[in-house]
Amino acid sequence: MDFADISPKLTMLVYGLVAFAVVVGGLLLLLDVVPSYFARRRERQLIAVAAGEAPALPPGRMHKPREFGYAIFFLLPVVVLLLIGLVVPVVRTLVLSLKNGDGSEWVGLDNYGWMFSNGDILSVLWNSLLWVVLVPLVATSVGLIYAVLVDRARLEAVAKSLVFLPMAISFVGASIIWRFVYAYRGEEQDQIGLLNQIVVWLGGTPKQWLLDSPLNTLLLIVVMVWIQAGFAMVILSAAIKAVPGDIIEAARLDGVSAWQMFWRITLPSIRPALIVVIVAITVATMKIFDIVRTMTNGNYDTNVIALEMYNQAFRYQETGQGSALAVFLFILVIPIVIFQIRNLRRQREG
Repeated sequence: MDFADISPKLTMLVYGLVAFAVVVGGLLLLLDVVPSYFARRRERQLIAVAAGEAPALPPGRMHKPREFGYAIFFLLPVVVLLLIGLVVPVVRTLVLSLKNGDGSEWVGLDNYGWMFSNGDILSVLWNSLLWVVLVPLVATSVGLIYAVLVDRARLEAVAKSLVFLPMAISFVGASIIWRFVYAYRGEEQDQIGLLNQIVVWLGGTPKQWLLDSPLNTLLLIVVMVWIQAGFAMVILSAAIKAVPGDIIEAARLDGVSAWQMFWRITLPSIRPALIVVIVAITVATMKIFDIVRTMTNGNYDTNVIALEMYNQAFRYQETGQGSALAVFLFILVIPIVIFQIRNLRRQREG
């Protein structure tokens, strides 16, 4: 490897590390200095009032400058970062979605018309819908069933750890693992893929699982479910343990069966946690990119919105079409976020 080829990247890495250290160090320094400054200032005011060197101020007035300073100190950086990292990119993406590929001419809503009239993009939207419907439903169901089965069981911690472990793996790492599970070799060769080896043991012939649509999309969804089921299990297990014991004891005294206990006691009691899990997994699924990019690169009718957005904007240099897909994805997420905010507000008021 030629050092001259990688030296610019190393230089950029060093610059990034230095910038990170300066920003984080500066923020930590400010978090230490500013509260100390206001504390010392208030202490001097109290000493001056006690010594009779300054008139006593009403308690409310003494706190207002400090509280106002704290509010400005903590809110201003957040507002600036939101403007730079969220508002400005959203507005710029919206503007780019109304222009052509190189951003030189206004094309109005043509990019959105292309999105809903192009057969390949309609296939992408259908695949994304399949992901959004199946992943939250299956992952939450698996996590909930597992949480109920292992609740207060022997070796509960070990059983939960095994299911939660995939959450510690990146999407790319999980995709590489499952590519080996689905790996294919000719009939005359030894199979290295677990799934094909099982098929051979059962007397069947190995198959290229990731080439056949829509089976390949379902097999990719399995990877996401494998990752997210652990998240659902942890949250729902904590919610199940938080169900009041007197309610459970009263239900048992009434002679309810295990099935009735689940549907009439457990499920209604953990409904808020269930909604949180479904919303979180749904949002994560709508942005899915890594699994499809790593395993099939969107080929064989497995493409999704996020990957197609990347391809249009960066591979094909069609910035307008890529931005239109980004705006469409953003619009799809908004109702889910609004629903979650309203749900949390109802819980707080209730």
